[in-house]
Amino acid sequence: MGKKVLVVDDASFMRIMLKDILKKNGFDVVAEAENGRTAVESYRELKPDAVTMDITMPEMNGIDAVREIRSIDSEARIVMVSAMGQQPMVIEAIRAGAVDYIVKPFQPERVVQALSRAME
Repeated sequence: MGKKVLVVDDASFMRIMLKDILKKNGFDVVAEAENGRTAVESYRELKPDAVTMDITMPEMNGIDAVREIRSIDSEARIVMVSAMGQQPMVIEAIRAGAVDYIVKPFQPERVVQALSRAME
């Protein structure tokens, strides 16, 4: 059984792409969430080893979700997934407790590297 990952993105095609990359590289995608609120609920329930978190989402954005998850679990390992040009938000996410970030469009190797490093 691989390391458990929660994939969070409001775009279903992005969740599918991430899930595919992760499964091919030995990770176990235990859940998906389409917004920050659902991500927090899923994290609380499943306690995954890591989370990939989009920044811009409806209901609750990724940065607020990071803060919320880190308040539940200060050891949470969250990797932000951001579009080009979101550097100020990435910095804010790191300050909120994210351990790394991946820029879209991403290379599969970068996704695997970021998650592997996050879980060390």
